[in-house]
Amino acid sequence: MLLTALYEATDPALCAAAPEGETEEAATAAEAEPQPAGRVGVVLVSHSREVAASTAALAEALVGTGDPAPVAAAGGLPDGGVGTSAELVRRAVKDVDRGRGVVVLCDMGSAVLTVKALLNDREGGFPAGAEVRIADAPFVEGAVTALVTASAGGDIAAVLAATDDARTYRKL
Repeated sequence: MLLTALYEATDPALCAAAPEGETEEAATAAEAEPQPAGRVGVVLVSHSREVAASTAALAEALVGTGDPAPVAAAGGLPDGGVGTSAELVRRAVKDVDRGRGVVVLCDMGSAVLTVKALLNDREGGFPAGAEVRIADAPFVEGAVTALVTASAGGDIAAVLAATDDARTYRKL
């Protein structure tokens, strides 16, 4: 219900109709105005390539539209083994960065340490100018809420707030 309410509250198609008297020319002019940078990107860092990829696929499926925000899985090691790779995380952040920030979710332990090390590495970390934030949230629930919120056009603060809500959501 939380995801549905969030999506419905931010879906432009569900918002009120244009004010009376707005002409087609005005609507066309508004569409021609320069658009802001793309949506917030989401990166999923797991010790397992399969876990990261399947969580990304699940989050995309639950977005509810055919146009989810950019999401990338950075799971496992480059050789396919279990672990975390700074290079895969760096590449994933670069792939999803559309100029509005990137929220990174980690499954546990060294995934968190890898991302924190990249955040603190001024020269070899993330691309210059990229706003990258780590979310303190459960991996699957956080991934879904992050991607739904980013896909609905939420800024980085809204995406992080949604993941925070996922962290505190009680199941009983």
